[in-house]
Amino acid sequence: MRTPLVLLSARLLDPATGHFLPHTALAVSGGRISALGDDREIRALADSSTTVVDLKGAVVTPGPTDGHLHPVSGAELTHGLDLSGCADLASVREALAREVRTLQPGAWLFGWGLDPNAFGDRPVESAALAPVLDGVPALLQLFDAHSMLASPCALELAGVDGPRTFAEAAEIVCDDAGRPTGLLLEDAACELVERAAPQPTHTERLTRLATALRAMAAAGLTGGHVMDANGESLALYAELDAAGDLPLRLRVAPWCRPGTDADAVRALIAQQGTGGALWHTAGVKQFMDGTIDNGTAWLEHPDRHGESTHAFWPDPDAYTHIVGELHRAGVPTATHAIGDAAVRHVLDSLAKAQAGAGSGVRHRIEHIESVPDDTLRRFAELGVVASMQPTHCCDFTRADHTDNWSRRLGEERASRAWRCRDLRDSGATVVLGSDWPIAPFPPLGVMAGARHRRPTHDLTQPPHGPEQALTPLEALQGMTVSPAFAAAEEHVGGRIAIGHRADLTVLADDPLTTPATDLPDLPVRLTLLAGRPTHRDASL
Repeated sequence: MRTPLVLLSARLLDPATGHFLPHTALAVSGGRISALGDDREIRALADSSTTVVDLKGAVVTPGPTDGHLHPVSGAELTHGLDLSGCADLASVREALAREVRTLQPGAWLFGWGLDPNAFGDRPVESAALAPVLDGVPALLQLFDAHSMLASPCALELAGVDGPRTFAEAAEIVCDDAGRPTGLLLEDAACELVERAAPQPTHTERLTRLATALRAMAAAGLTGGHVMDANGESLALYAELDAAGDLPLRLRVAPWCRPGTDADAVRALIAQQGTGGALWHTAGVKQFMDGTIDNGTAWLEHPDRHGESTHAFWPDPDAYTHIVGELHRAGVPTATHAIGDAAVRHVLDSLAKAQAGAGSGVRHRIEHIESVPDDTLRRFAELGVVASMQPTHCCDFTRADHTDNWSRRLGEERASRAWRCRDLRDSGATVVLGSDWPIAPFPPLGVMAGARHRRPTHDLTQPPHGPEQALTPLEALQGMTVSPAFAAAEEHVGGRIAIGHRADLTVLADDPLTTPATDLPDLPVRLTLLAGRPTHRDASL
């Protein structure tokens, strides 16, 4: 078999053990690792058509896989004004005013990353941004992507002038007189105004997606578990894949929302496994609640505003029934569950499904932001994967619990934030991800956050729950061997071994000995997907 690629003078890191393999070189054929050995042995496999890369002692790891991504919606969302660096209302208003001055008359303003902490003790409502947005149609996505602020002009153009009733947990927040405040909670409410805004063309969407995916590859990512298939997402992936321009291996889970009938469930089951060379549909994404920050999580006891008391599914038993149907069909589920009541209901539903049809399907729960002790052990008992985003804890909460998330929960529950350590110690498989565009996608930053749990914009600040930190090896496993296991692909992914996919990342130094605070700046020398370079630094 022809050998199109050879890597020499490498340090090959095994994330299963944390040790370097005894080999210094590898060969790639057919998109897989075909040989391991010393430089002399592997160089002998090359011919005149082989690309030979001398890594000069750089470290090779299995390519990281982000356990929770939204590439298409993220590419759209991050095309607007980035408000994530605005820490208070004054800076938000200033950023919006600058943007307004660049707009043509009647043009819409789109913003993203708005942190509710910027509002301090004030309600999150569009009145706080007047008069900057007077007469300007504006949609400002809050950082959780489960809520947005719409300006009065945007609401008027969308015909939204009062409360609405939805088939799922969503709300147009109104004042005592029934007038919208501008705050829209959850997709069903947000979509009412989004539909009135101008939409990008197919070409624009494709270009933005391709640009975002190339940036991910340059950051060292080789794969992602995609948690939606909305709009024309699948067509965009297919188009890039057919053109040889898809730089990540994508596993896509389409949504199943309240109101999904039996025919739609059968269609989701039939859709499994469809796709292309580098992407396929696998699993189904569901929601059990919203977010703590906007009061739409499902908690066993209300938050300090008396909110977060209901499930996303108006009838949680309907969710349980559909999970059972999918489990019997062998379809893995990935359920967004942030609050303790939501997590408990998902685990109860999966236990019921397993009692009726046995285990063997690798289900997962996404986010798991605050759970009590008695919930931890059930993940391992039921074989449920814990999919977590440690940088959410780093960047959206504070060690002193003065942030919006912590204040809503109160001291006891805020002290149980993102229990990565406890879940892992209880025997659960912990997968790490970014939830991009909610948090930055570079995998080294995600792994660093799992280790230091400090605000990435100011690493001198104290960590939130340092006892929940992961070790360097555990963090690396959370983006290599664990995602492979969650996808039932441990026989082909997550390791450097003969027969495994040549999805590899080359780093300037050992990520296990690089201090957590320095890890995000560790240079990525080379990224390979099925042995094809998707990023190559000029130093190689």
